Amino acid sequence: MEEKEPRIIELNLMRIAKVNFWLTILLSILFLAANSMIHGQFHFHITFWNFMLFLTGYFVLIILHELFHQIGFVIFGKAKWKQLDYGINTKLGVAYATTKKPLPNHAMKKALMLPFWTTGMIPSIAGFICNSQLLVLLGAFLIAGAVGDFYMYRELRKFPKDALVKDDPLLPKLYVYQ
Repeated sequence: MEEKEPRIIELNLMRIAKVNFWLTILLSILFLAANSMIHGQFHFHITFWNFMLFLTGYFVLIILHELFHQIGFVIFGKAKWKQLDYGINTKLGVAYATTKKPLPNHAMKKALMLPFWTTGMIPSIAGFICNSQLLVLLGAFLIAGAVGDFYMYRELRKFPKDALVKDDPLLPKLYVYQ
């Protein structure tokens, strides 16, 4: 694999951050409005404890987001736990999960989307069901936070399902070997 010249998919972090910011605002407004329409009422108040609960939930869900990438690498890509890495890149200001094992494209795409469903959609749906603005907002923030995953997924759709995808251990970059 190393002798072949890979195609590189690289995130432009400034562009992703800008899209994430605006998508977070848009989804927050839409989700709060939808929740109000579903339940026929709008009540929104911020207290210190609600804010602290939101921040705690947000950081826990970010950690779970990366953990679900790793679970996807193991379940869909058959990676071993010792082939995984997880942490925070302080220079880039991002949490990351990566695998040393190259994965088939179809497995990498599933591993990229797993956190969207588990940390974005599930809290949103639970928030709509329970009439919880906190969960609705957490879901909106985590869905918007998956914008980089969606970008990489979109780029991977251009390659055959059996192409091998190697995750860069330091940068938000994928190497695709056909």
